[in-house]
Amino acid sequence: MNVLPYSVGIELGYMWEQQTTALSLTGNLAQYEARVILVQAVIGQFEPVQLVFAWTQATNNVPLILGQVNFFMEFDICLYRSQLQFRISPKSLALE
Repeated sequence: MNVLPYSVGIELGYMWEQQTTALSLTGNLAQYEARVILVQAVIGQFEPVQLVFAWTQATNNVPLILGQVNFFMEFDICLYRSQLQFRISPKSLALE
């Protein structure tokens, strides 16, 4: 799940009271309330994509988290751990 810190959602212009779809987070974020928001995102030079986020009222110590729903469904990610690098590219259309 993509997780968006509360302060980032506010900076993007979202209003907590207007987000009506609640969801439950797990792990160390389970104690915090979260709402579903859709964000039109531009990653690098790629075409905009719509990403689903769990917007949480957790403390602002929570980082922006990109996860399997749906960032990794929109982009192919290659990690080069030994080089401390990664590469992001749009999902492969050949697999659709």
